[in-house]
Amino acid sequence: QVTLVESGGGLVQAGGSLRLSCAVSVSTFSINTMGWYRQAPGEQRELVAATHSGGSTTYADSVKGRFSISRDNAKNTVYLQMNSLKPEDTAVYYCNVGGLNELGYPRDYWGRGTQVTVSS
Repeated sequence: QVTLVESGGGLVQAGGSLRLSCAVSVSTFSINTMGWYRQAPGEQRELVAATHSGGSTTYADSVKGRFSISRDNAKNTVYLQMNSLKPEDTAVYYCNVGGLNELGYPRDYWGRGTQVTVSS
């Protein structure tokens, strides 16, 4: 059983910062990848940032230099620090984890999402 709970979303003015958190409750599941996606109305969900078991990270070109992803393995929590926010960052942000279940099969799980709104 895997449950993800996001927090930290809200309203912020352009140029401001927010930090999103995703707490993962996991049983008999080995996490390999933790990441953040976002989706604006009428648009497809897109990858924002991801961190992998080997320590590597991936960022969308639109957020490089502004966003930073990190994880606390002891707490099974992933964070997304968002700086220099722009109105185009406005979206629902979703936490995602991927890994292997107790049988070694790959699985992905999603949080409910948290709204981030950046005003001009």
